[in-house]
Amino acid sequence: MTAKRAAARKEKGKANRLHRKSVVALQDAGIPFLIGGAYVVEVYTGVSRQTKDFDLYLRPQHIDLALDALKRAGYETAKTFPHWLAKAERGRDCIDLIFRAGNGLCEVDDSWFERAHNSKFLDLRVKLCAPEEMIWMKAYIMERERFDGADIAHILQSWAERLDWPHLVRRFGPDWRVLLSHLVLFGYIYPGERGKIPTEIMDDLIARLQSEKRTAVANRICNVTLLSRKQYLLDIRERGFRDARLEARVHMNAKDIAHWTRAIAKEESAR
Repeated sequence: MTAKRAAARKEKGKANRLHRKSVVALQDAGIPFLIGGAYVVEVYTGVSRQTKDFDLYLRPQHIDLALDALKRAGYETAKTFPHWLAKAERGRDCIDLIFRAGNGLCEVDDSWFERAHNSKFLDLRVKLCAPEEMIWMKAYIMERERFDGADIAHILQSWAERLDWPHLVRRFGPDWRVLLSHLVLFGYIYPGERGKIPTEIMDDLIARLQSEKRTAVANRICNVTLLSRKQYLLDIRERGFRDARLEARVHMNAKDIAHWTRAIAKEESAR
């Protein structure tokens, strides 16, 4: 192990010990949660990266209870974006409490917990988000400054032969093209690993693509706002396309979208 890698591992260990307090606070309060984010990507793939936040996934109805428990444990808390994210901070310990994706999809429901993986976090028994749910959640993140395709490719490279593929396809529902795009990209990234993706899954998705070749969609909807909150605003504001985030299946309204959009400038100035 190189000195640089050893130092990174030591720093990661410090961060995990720092986050332990939040895990204990929620466990003591009896609030169910799952660990996700970079921590889980490392568990499943061995790929490690430094992140500021520690991601915990909860059902929407448990967010207020979790914030109360963390406040009692000494954290400062806030519902940063009421449609998907709350935060808790205590010194350098920054916790993201996630109950949906930022695009209003991928709501954490009972099946997330039914399919979770048992694990140990330091000396604590915890549950981790299943790899299928991590792929689903990350697949929509295609911003100019952040693209989670590398995480997905690494999860597929490590877990493709163990995934519940029918479940994963069902998760994407009408957004199956998003899943297909990541599978095609995986075959480009790892040409020798293409066989890890089940043939029947690729055949099914490509058959759907073929069947839609000559099917025109009447309404002028722009689905890409589900992938990027900034890069296609021009299409909504000036070119007459309808924002897919206002569709009934998405847990966002006009107020949520405005709040989420205003945050872009603030986050860019903080970089």
